[in-house]
Amino acid sequence: MTTLKSFLTGSAAMVALTASMTTAQADTWRYAFEEALDEVQGVFAQKFKEEIEANSDHEVQLFPYGTLGESADIMEQAQAGILQFVDQSPGFTGSLIPEAQVFFVPYLLPQDQEQLNSFFRNSVAINEMFPALYAEQGLELLTMFPEGEVVMTTKEPVTSPEDLNEVKVRVMTNPLLVESYRAFGATPTPLPWGEVYGGLQTNIIQGQENPMFFVESTKMYEVTDHITFTGHNNFTTAVMANKDFFDGLSEEEQTMVQDAIDVAFDHILEYQEGLTESALDTILEAKPSMTVTRLTEEQRAPFQDAAESVEAAFIEMTGESGQEILDQMKADLAAAAD
Repeated sequence: MTTLKSFLTGSAAMVALTASMTTAQADTWRYAFEEALDEVQGVFAQKFKEEIEANSDHEVQLFPYGTLGESADIMEQAQAGILQFVDQSPGFTGSLIPEAQVFFVPYLLPQDQEQLNSFFRNSVAINEMFPALYAEQGLELLTMFPEGEVVMTTKEPVTSPEDLNEVKVRVMTNPLLVESYRAFGATPTPLPWGEVYGGLQTNIIQGQENPMFFVESTKMYEVTDHITFTGHNNFTTAVMANKDFFDGLSEEEQTMVQDAIDVAFDHILEYQEGLTESALDTILEAKPSMTVTRLTEEQRAPFQDAAESVEAAFIEMTGESGQEILDQMKADLAAAAD
């Protein structure tokens, strides 16, 4: 399996992994995620692996981004039971679970890190409402956690929606994120992540959004010239298990898995302290010409106004269940702010 992890990618890895299942030991658990091993999802996964292996005889094999294909591929493998665990942003699960797109309503999540962490730790919507929606798709929702404030990186400066006019901004294949950037004045352009760097390099697209650590680690700053903090969102991700697999565990093992998730959750919140700033420092050291703009409250106002139409679009997409989720999230956010 080490050979598989190190040397095979994409569909070839998928074929080999499927073939290996007949001989793999029952105590080998496979966990795939959307980032590199040294990025936020990878750090979380490593901590989870460490806890599981320290408290059981199980082995956890980790598959970073690209090892088993794109995001859609690893979700299919998790639903099929080929993977026991998967970490995927609600941005990619929006087609499966439309209500999960609530995390892309702009200016819904707070910028204050303490409030944000409290919300993710205690949210009724996350801990009590979303699990049933994920279960309908054959998934056991184990946790959700924030990965950092989302910033725009573009070829031209952005201080208003007018600056995004006719600018093609790469977005995940998520209907609400498309709606958000349309409301912001841009031309949203869904692209698989593997095509983004080249798309920026050849000017097929002129911008993208991601947390700062990801902008730095994937070198998006090499093919863009401006970083803009609009304050519109914090990237969210979700860790799930194949539900049949999880339901088949003993009660003791289920508790052990959840305990490992809880330890990794605490670890990743602590790990992210100062991560945005250190990543920005690294970017500016590598490319001193990069401009960084933090929009003022006055400059953010038109973006915030545009967010109202996105919230309305979310309700239109999801109906009564989406409204209930949104209302509960707002209540949870208010509680976190107290």
